[in-house]
Amino acid sequence: MRLLICAGMTGGGIYPALAVHQALVDKTEAALWVGSENGLEESLLAPFNISFRSIPGGGIHGMGAAQLVRNTIELTRGYQKAKQIIKDFSPDVIFYTGGYIGVPMAFAARRTPSVVFVPDIEPGLALKTIIKKAEIICVSTDLSTEYINHSKNMIVTGYPLREEIKEWNRESGRGHFGIGKSEKIILIFGGSKGARSINDALIPNINALTKDSHIIHITGVANWEACQSMIDQEPLNEPGRYHPYPFMHSEMGAALASADLVVCRAGASTIGELPYFGLPAILVPYPHAWRYQRQNADYLTGAKAAVLLRDSQLQDQLLPTINQLILDEKKLDAMKMNMKNIAVDGAAARIADVIDGVAQGSKGEKSL
Repeated sequence: MRLLICAGMTGGGIYPALAVHQALVDKTEAALWVGSENGLEESLLAPFNISFRSIPGGGIHGMGAAQLVRNTIELTRGYQKAKQIIKDFSPDVIFYTGGYIGVPMAFAARRTPSVVFVPDIEPGLALKTIIKKAEIICVSTDLSTEYINHSKNMIVTGYPLREEIKEWNRESGRGHFGIGKSEKIILIFGGSKGARSINDALIPNINALTKDSHIIHITGVANWEACQSMIDQEPLNEPGRYHPYPFMHSEMGAALASADLVVCRAGASTIGELPYFGLPAILVPYPHAWRYQRQNADYLTGAKAAVLLRDSQLQDQLLPTINQLILDEKKLDAMKMNMKNIAVDGAAARIADVIDGVAQGSKGEKSL
């Protein structure tokens, strides 16, 4: 099969797309990844030896007038470039996982069969456009049904996880960080780009938290220097218990497997990664992410596997909320079990089978 993957960093689609690609390696004659210009995709994909091309684009939801005009121009440029990519590569099937770059590709490739994976419970604006022409729509949970009009083409697959995430367990993860098996670990991060509000609430409380726990803190590349500057102004009492990183890729599985509790946004990956590791969570939905992160958070809090903390509550409530959970073994154990109960394994293989089936049908039509 000739597989084209269209996935960017925006929309939370790059990691599930990578997981599905890994499951399709043996069935793929040629693969091409189309991502955004000036994004992280190409550097993240470099270790996997995947051909990459970029197209311009931009979001149109919630933009000011000037930015809307610029992004519309970029989308038009993206459409022209996408048409050339389709002509050059001639894919049997396209796999979409979200992000604004999928829109110009979907219009340019409207005659090419496609499969869509919806990372969040509700598809974003771009995916709502793309799925109208998709042969199959894959979703993590059946809660997505109410947001998708084409439910007859919908399959509940679970959330696909990368193999390098699944390779880690509690013992190997803690060995990687040099942390003992009986010590408490709190993982704190804000998504692929970090979260300044989480960082700003955490750093004044690091000394209080590291009295009894280790902190693995992923600041985000853009926030790294600011966080280091804040730390320098308030020296650490237990520097060996604070483990800061600007970003994690291959090590992320180690961090998730090691932790007793996580504080994070409620992006799409939380639906798959936290249940897989049975990791209790304090979820802080990004307030400007429309309602998508709040719906993801409601799914996990509804299962009694996580608690919700609003972004506006971080400064006052982060420390007491963490302490309330990390010191309550019975509560953490119950949350861990509830999180594990909603885990769905094998999603990448299921989606890979769907894509292969659509591709084989496409190849059959081409041969007629």
